Amino acid sequence: MITKTLEESLGLHFKNPELLREALTHRSYLNENPRERVRDNERLEYLGDAVLELVVSEFLFEKFPDREEGELTSIRAALVNYQMLGLVAKDINLQKYILLSRGEAKDTGKAREVIMANALEALIGAIYLDQGYAKAKEALAQILFPKLDEVIEKGLYKDPKSLLQEIVQEEWRVTPNYKVIAETGPDHQKLFVVGVYFGEELKEKGEGSSKQEAESNAAARLLERLEIRK
Repeated sequence: MITKTLEESLGLHFKNPELLREALTHRSYLNENPRERVRDNERLEYLGDAVLELVVSEFLFEKFPDREEGELTSIRAALVNYQMLGLVAKDINLQKYILLSRGEAKDTGKAREVIMANALEALIGAIYLDQGYAKAKEALAQILFPKLDEVIEKGLYKDPKSLLQEIVQEEWRVTPNYKVIAETGPDHQKLFVVGVYFGEELKEKGEGSSKQEAESNAAARLLERLEIRK
């Protein structure tokens, strides 16, 4: 079975292989293959999201006994966001196993990253159902917890605007400011383009469905360009 390699890499053997197949089945695949007798992975994703949050919360609670609730929440958010889960999915070569439509299989952008992150959550849900909480925790300790060092060292748990301001004030003695450069679309579907400036000098732009999202994206892009946050 093609998923045997995935099981071996996780140190698992599924008692119910259909659970694993379900975890790896995206709804787009079933749209192209309606005769397949398997559900898509969205229910398992829902369960896996809850298991993931509990396991990570417990891990951080025990690891950082002196950190407050707010900081623990921020660290957890950085560890379980779709970008980080997408990286973990890539680390375990999940893209080799997930069943996608031909169209989705060609996509290499943000949509694919989200699909892979969701599939990882579904996989955690499947492990929980098939093997129990302890095995789900073991799997996450193997594939996700090692990312914590990067989260802490790079300050990824801080929001991009706060991190940028902290670094720029220390390095260049200026405070970043943000201005709306463009605003398009109807009221219910606005797209904002915001610039982050040092004084009057435009340093980077970001887009978003709100000014806050656009500002955050502009800060994140500038951090990436400055090679402070990758």
